Amino acid sequence: MKTMPAFVRLLLASSALIVPGAASAQTGDTAQTGGAVVPGTAPDATADQPQTDISIPGADIVVTGRRNANIERDTDQVVSVLSTEDIARTGEGDIAGSLSHVSGLSVVGNGYVYVRGLGDRYSLSLLNGLPLPSPEPLKRVVPLDIFPTSVISSALVQKSYSPNFPGEFGGGVINLTTIAAPEKSFLSIDGGVGVNSVTTGQLGYTYFGSPSDWTGFDNGQRDTPPALQAFLNSGDQIGSYADEQDVAKQLVLPRMAVVQRNTDIPVDWSGNITGGTSFDLGGSRLGIIASAGYSNEWRTRDTLNQTADSADLSTLRTNYERVITDNHVVVNGLFGMGLEFGRNKIRWTNLYIRDTLKDTRLAQGDNSYNNYHSIIQDTAWYERQLIDTQLVGEFKFDPVDVDIRFGYANSKRRSPYETSFTYTRVDAPLSEPDKQSCYTDYQDGCGYVGLYANVLDNQSGSASVAFSRLNENLWFGGVDFTVDAGPDLKFVSGVSYTDTRRTSTRRDFGFTLQNRTADGFGFNIANPGPVSLFRPDYLLEPTVIEYYDVRLVERDPGSAGFGASLTNMAAYLQGKWDVSDTVHVDLGVRYETAKQTTAPLDVFTVPIASTQGNKIDRDYWLPAATVTWSFAPDMQFRLSGSKTIARPQFRELLYQRYYDPATNRTYTGNPYLTDSQLYNAEARYEWYFASGQHISLAGFYKRLEHPIEQYLYTDGNSYFSSFANAPKADLYGAEIDVTKYFDLSALSDTGFFAARRIRLNANYTYTHSRVKVTAGDMTYNNTGAYIPSTNLFRDDRPLTGQSDHVANLEFGMESRDGLSQQSFILNYASKRLTARGPLPQPDIFEYPGFTLDFVARQGIRIAGIELKAKVAVRNITGNIYKEYQQSDDNRVYWNRYRQGTSAKFTLGLDF
Repeated sequence: MKTMPAFVRLLLASSALIVPGAASAQTGDTAQTGGAVVPGTAPDATADQPQTDISIPGADIVVTGRRNANIERDTDQVVSVLSTEDIARTGEGDIAGSLSHVSGLSVVGNGYVYVRGLGDRYSLSLLNGLPLPSPEPLKRVVPLDIFPTSVISSALVQKSYSPNFPGEFGGGVINLTTIAAPEKSFLSIDGGVGVNSVTTGQLGYTYFGSPSDWTGFDNGQRDTPPALQAFLNSGDQIGSYADEQDVAKQLVLPRMAVVQRNTDIPVDWSGNITGGTSFDLGGSRLGIIASAGYSNEWRTRDTLNQTADSADLSTLRTNYERVITDNHVVVNGLFGMGLEFGRNKIRWTNLYIRDTLKDTRLAQGDNSYNNYHSIIQDTAWYERQLIDTQLVGEFKFDPVDVDIRFGYANSKRRSPYETSFTYTRVDAPLSEPDKQSCYTDYQDGCGYVGLYANVLDNQSGSASVAFSRLNENLWFGGVDFTVDAGPDLKFVSGVSYTDTRRTSTRRDFGFTLQNRTADGFGFNIANPGPVSLFRPDYLLEPTVIEYYDVRLVERDPGSAGFGASLTNMAAYLQGKWDVSDTVHVDLGVRYETAKQTTAPLDVFTVPIASTQGNKIDRDYWLPAATVTWSFAPDMQFRLSGSKTIARPQFRELLYQRYYDPATNRTYTGNPYLTDSQLYNAEARYEWYFASGQHISLAGFYKRLEHPIEQYLYTDGNSYFSSFANAPKADLYGAEIDVTKYFDLSALSDTGFFAARRIRLNANYTYTHSRVKVTAGDMTYNNTGAYIPSTNLFRDDRPLTGQSDHVANLEFGMESRDGLSQQSFILNYASKRLTARGPLPQPDIFEYPGFTLDFVARQGIRIAGIELKAKVAVRNITGNIYKEYQQSDDNRVYWNRYRQGTSAKFTLGLDF
């Protein structure tokens, strides 16, 4: 086992330097004003909740800057709020990581948040109360790892449904509020450097790409080649296109297809700058804020990828060791203006995020299906981009408040030159005389024994290049009214319109050899020609393509492109009634009419047989009620119930194959999916026993009708994932959440402990789910066959993504006089199902286990300049990622790799 690089050990040791001497080094903390970070203000230890900017339509908490108000206690629904300070305390670089510390929440894959064990499809994500498009082809939900914490003022998680939110609400809604205009001028700059024990300075693989890849922007090297663009414009099929070989000659480029060793993977680094100012305009105030950020991170995973060939897992079908090196670059920018006049506010927010992944993979292993030992190399470039502009007006006209919101968002995903090449080892003839002949005469290709060849037969050798694009536009408009009908009664109503349009294309080309001659590639893997040993760019250079008559095959023409749309019109009415001084009732209903369609695009002049489309046109009445009983000055009890829905996601509805690099799986949609309905109930006890401290205990139950679940199937050679509606499922559980401070001033009224306290934040969620399947239940699989549900699902198995146990513990020390915090953060999630195994094989589970982090933040003043230092050490115990099937003592690892220990040091300046 390799030792940790010296720089990692140095950063680990440096954390000890931040804790001592804090009393002499501390400075004013950063407090939030109107959502912006303003230096020089110490946190108010007596405040239940720091000033937090939360923007949600039709909710009381749209009012910002509420000092000494506990939002989680005072709102009608069950919410958890992460303020700017809470987000900073976690030390995470993106908002998905910060949310993983909230009770009942876990982050799966690339930033998808699971609430109480329900998959990402049941989590609704909003930005400033407005919906967002997704840059992922497989999802309609937004991966939250693309949102840097530097542009987010607060994150609110609401777990009980209220009609002011869209009806697609299963586990909860996550509302992100961007930083807004400040009351005072400020400028904040920070930069950081990070390392990982299994990546930094270690062996990895990469490819050249373009000289500007480090910026997250390609310099034009990955533009669609001219011959390919001409073919796409023609509308012809590749087999009948006159200039087919001209296209083939431009698809495999050395800078895109040649994998290179890198024995010294670079360090991670990042930088952010945020500034703002405000102007008095007579009776109003205009604020301006701007932010820009950049991060460049590397990650290498030495993975074990296996699949089984028997029901008891005693034999393997595939067994590969795959080394994956990712270079992840995020560029973000925000510009906002806020106008406040009296109690009214107008906010204009513009957000830009570009998330790029440069992916290189090299695998070696066995495939028992055809008894080949192969090397597989893949290169890819994934661009995700989000542009969002929003205009929000919050107006107070007693006794009526009006909330107006308009927004437009565009997301794009581009993945050019996704290349894949398979080379298979040439084995010696089986008979002993033939073996001896090989070693003496080198006849019949025996001279290539032990070498890896690619004969382009799409069995022992293959080559492919794919180009994909996604574009999604989302328009949103809504108006909400709040009417004070009396001292104890308030009505909230609103209407909204959402229009989402997506187009997505994927053109996947494989190379096949037509002229198989003994002096060329040869007729089979036992007798290759010398060209078959070439590296990818030489193997498919123009002269080889022309001489050996290499042809292109479009591997999935029936699903080359698709369009999707979702149009949703909604109206709701909600009443808030103080029945007495101790009883409050929130009752309402939402009506939605929605049309969701997916359909293949006509990309060919002469139409061909294409995959099935889908149209869902339904109306919904979605009631919700919450009763809050404040039976003691510091205690209350909530009881809530509601009905909500979950729609299938765009990509799940189209029968088109898509490879997900995060899971090493290929997915196929199911155009026969239908909506799911959820019936939700929750009871919660809350005790706010001291300022900023509380304990809550909740029990919850959900009934899911026709939940959409993932399953695996095989074509005899490879495994694929798809989706189907299970008959129904039940989910129930309980959670406990505790925040407690321990004052250390009793130890000493002067010196280090005088103004310090220990902060304990702990939460635990138990969730249990059961899919209910009986002999008479039927469902549609992805080919449209109406089959017994028992063919795909087992009775009493958990829902996909659900962990029985999720726990978080944050234990740390902080100063009340300035910025000085040190925290240990422990996260635990028990095993969760990731895919239902192909019958009769067992299901596949991942095992997140324990992760232990340490985060320290320290304010320092040097020569009148405010400095903020932060050290974050992740996965101190070196937890290994594991995803596998188990049958008795037999275990098959779909994914296993060391995650390593990461450390990052950040230094910031406040002016």
